[in-house]
Amino acid sequence: MAQTDNPFLDGMARIFTDAAGAAKSVRDEIDTFVKQRLERLVADMDFVPREEFEAVKAMAAKARTENERLEARIAALEAKVAPPA
Repeated sequence: MAQTDNPFLDGMARIFTDAAGAAKSVRDEIDTFVKQRLERLVADMDFVPREEFEAVKAMAAKARTENERLEARIAALEAKVAPPA
């Protein structure tokens, strides 16, 4: 902040600087409050984190693939032991 020879302008500059700092502090507090409220809202709604959802999705895909492989194996074994018609 540059100082001038005019004490009135120096005082006004100080007031505006302090007001800008106070406004930033208020904004930071509001941002923190809103973030906390949204996190609590999401927690109350029983949402799962994206990473957990992706992990369960991958496990389900793997289980589906394994199930299809086992179905094919059972069908092949049943075909071997089935009595000829």
